[in-house]
Amino acid sequence: MSIEPPLTPEPREASRRDTVLRIALPIAVLALGVLAWDLAVRLTDTPAYKIPSPGVVFSTLREDWPVLSSSLLVTLTTTFEALGLAVVGGVALAILFSQSRLVEYSLYPYAVILQVTPVIAIAPVLLIYLEPSVAVLACAWIVAFFPVLANTTLGLRSVDHNLADLFRLYGATRRQVLWELKLPAALPYILGGLKIAGGLSLIGAVVAEIAAGSAGAGSGLAYRIVESGYRLNIPRMFAALLLLSVAGIVIFFALSLVSHLLLRRWHESAIVREV
Repeated sequence: MSIEPPLTPEPREASRRDTVLRIALPIAVLALGVLAWDLAVRLTDTPAYKIPSPGVVFSTLREDWPVLSSSLLVTLTTTFEALGLAVVGGVALAILFSQSRLVEYSLYPYAVILQVTPVIAIAPVLLIYLEPSVAVLACAWIVAFFPVLANTTLGLRSVDHNLADLFRLYGATRRQVLWELKLPAALPYILGGLKIAGGLSLIGAVVAEIAAGSAGAGSGLAYRIVESGYRLNIPRMFAALLLLSVAGIVIFFALSLVSHLLLRRWHESAIVREV
């Protein structure tokens, strides 16, 4: 007697359905949340200066777009500059650590101290000695730097020792081992640190802009939030907060896409397998 295998959907159909669910379910939850927000404001008759309805927020976003878009551009410029500096500095220093344990033992503790010190405490000090724009950039860089450094260092240390010994057995130089073995093997770790640093650089820029705004010098989106709070312009505050949230989501998905494109052909974490 033969036993027939259970009927299962086609692999491509199951994969397509999974993709649709991953997109549709978050959108449905967001729509329900916005609907509940709108109903709560309407039923309780809450004034806009306390909690604005979604319609008021979107209309404010449209009306104040010239001001908010220019502030968003300032914040995003700082974010990407800090992220670029964090990637270059973090990867370079991690490579230096992998080549010299003495350098790692000398400098790594200070990188940890820099990371665990709250940036909100550092920002006022930097604003005293630096130009406001440079101080904001420095704060965003401080927050984004350590994840890149720590992940890259971990990736360079996680290379298979048997492969490293094989490279040396065939006469590879330290430079060849680094460029042809360690860095490719550490690429998933570097990209993981990059995704973390992308969000943190935006957070660092926002915190520093709030401190700069309190000091009377600011033009970023976080400054607009503080300014709106002082003026009780709550709809503009919500609109600016919405822009910040959307910017953070776009940065995360953009960096995730970059990671997927670089890893999809060879690394287990990015290879799409049929079920």
